[in-house]
Amino acid sequence: MIPVFRSIRCASAVVGAAAVAAGLLAALPAAADAAPQSLAWGSCDPIHGASADTQCATLRVPRDYAKPNGPTISITVSKLAATGAKRGVLVGNPGGPGGDGISMFTASAPSAQMRQEWDLVAVQPRGLIGATPVKCDKADASTSSGGAGALNRDRCEKNTPGYTKTLTTETNARDIEQVRRALGVEKVSLYGISYGTWLMSTYATLFPSHTDRLVLDSAMDPKRAWGELLQDQTAGYKARAHAMMAWIADHDDVYHLGKTPLAVYQRWSVQVEREAGVPPSFGAPPARVGDVPAGLKAVAQQYIDGVNLTADARARIENLVATLTTGKVQATSPLLGMTRQVAPSRDYWPMVALRMTGKSKSEKPSADVVKLITNAQDMQSLMLCNEDWSAKDPFLTPAAMLQSLVTGDVFETAGLTYKSGIGCAGSAPVTSLIPLRNKLAVRPLQIQSVGDPQTPYGASMATRKAMGAHLITVGGGDHGQLGRSNKPLDAAIAAYLRTGRTAVTKVPQAPITSSLTRLP
Repeated sequence: MIPVFRSIRCASAVVGAAAVAAGLLAALPAAADAAPQSLAWGSCDPIHGASADTQCATLRVPRDYAKPNGPTISITVSKLAATGAKRGVLVGNPGGPGGDGISMFTASAPSAQMRQEWDLVAVQPRGLIGATPVKCDKADASTSSGGAGALNRDRCEKNTPGYTKTLTTETNARDIEQVRRALGVEKVSLYGISYGTWLMSTYATLFPSHTDRLVLDSAMDPKRAWGELLQDQTAGYKARAHAMMAWIADHDDVYHLGKTPLAVYQRWSVQVEREAGVPPSFGAPPARVGDVPAGLKAVAQQYIDGVNLTADARARIENLVATLTTGKVQATSPLLGMTRQVAPSRDYWPMVALRMTGKSKSEKPSADVVKLITNAQDMQSLMLCNEDWSAKDPFLTPAAMLQSLVTGDVFETAGLTYKSGIGCAGSAPVTSLIPLRNKLAVRPLQIQSVGDPQTPYGASMATRKAMGAHLITVGGGDHGQLGRSNKPLDAAIAAYLRTGRTAVTKVPQAPITSSLTRLP
């Protein structure tokens, strides 16, 4: 899945040809012909954790845009009004799919320039709390028409017949258009993060005359949705977890967890095993000279080569043997889950170190957090299968079954499950891919970090090409650049929003802004 951690806690093979997609677009009735509604702004539901100065309003939109006079649903719109001379309206989406839009500009605080000059608006994606949430029963295989995808769709569709199939990127783009009309503005600028880059590019493709600036932050390639993208993420997540351990080692004066990444990993692995009852199947980072025992210094390189060559296989075998022997599963370790979840963002790496030192304990999440996460996961699972066009590899099925049902490998399960076809079995896509096109007067801006595990740099270039975007490459591997206090990047984004252009092509990674010794 595409994690929705950041937006909640602060509190992711084309079916049909381009001609078919274009024909569907032309055939849709024009729901926008009706007189636009007005928005009555007031306070936001506290469950979303939006700032006190965030205002919210609700809007009725067609449930199915192919039936504009049919049933409607209610969606919430949030707004942070410009604090200075307003230049326009900037509509944002935090990604996911499943990220909470209402709290987007609270969870990822924009720069002072953005805050002063733009009304920052977010449209809660349909299916989430605050936008006619999906209501899904608990999973029961005995009631399914067959396959994991069918089981998931059946348990949600029965409560709101005809609704789950409308959870698509195109429909969410059309919801944004309804909001634009209700705001009474001719054009909106757009800021999409992760999956939000697909959504905002789709809006710009469908409504180019109503699109001003377009910022694509950590772009994904829609043609790889979803199995290929999720499989792409596996190697990146592992690399980031190793980078996290190297960072903790570099801060041994703070955490005292080891002076090398391997030493940190060994402490980490012991704690995962203590929590779950079995060791992790995640392999160790490369050994360094500092890991060589004193008595083996003469053959240090041979020792290092041997350790590195066997690290992955050794971890997998030890985990499998322990799992089969004890019946316990590594995925029950809070530390393991946290490590994978926070890997894309260095601002959360101290959380892992603090847990390893015992200064952070597992706390039972509040009822509101559980409600938000459960709903987001249900909505995300539906959207993934509604738009899962990627080519499947059934030969990965045995590995997918092993990792998901036996070992509980949190790094590999998602990619293998969807790439093999198991994840959406019995639940075919409900729509065709809309080819992205750039018909805008202003060239889009794309921002991409070189080591991003969620939206890998290489694959993201397909979106850059399709949208003709100006690219800013960011150092490091943080996913999502909004709200990271990266001054050179923030200045470049502000210049782009003001003028429609920037000469900046490269910036360093953002500093870590969270405390190293206290939880955020």
